Amino acid sequence: MSKTKDWLLQIFTWWNGQTIGTRLHTWRFGKPVGEDERGNLFYQTADGKRRWVIYNGPAEASAIAPGWHGWMHHRVDVPPSKEDYRPHVWEKPHELNMTGTGKAYRPKGSLLNTAERPRVTGDYDAWQP
Repeated sequence: MSKTKDWLLQIFTWWNGQTIGTRLHTWRFGKPVGEDERGNLFYQTADGKRRWVIYNGPAEASAIAPGWHGWMHHRVDVPPSKEDYRPHVWEKPHELNMTGTGKAYRPKGSLLNTAERPRVTGDYDAWQP
């Protein structure tokens, strides 16, 4: 992207990266803490009371990995960038929330899924007028 386009996006959009206000606040008060695997940048104030993220792309809360989410919400004091955390074998990798996209989960029987829903079995029958 060109620098002019970046500046225009920062002036007129709040959902794409950072705004001018966020850029100025980060420049003035922000202390860099780290970066996650998606390229999101994390900052905090010098006293550590305020924490924020500058998204790499659209502002989507599910784009923050679980470790950074815990740090952002003051559940842990040590950011993942200063920790040597290794996931357990049973942990799945973090995924974005795909609701509202073409990759959203659509179970059988959903209006947006063409597959046939299995017939109800057992002691329950669906009501029919």
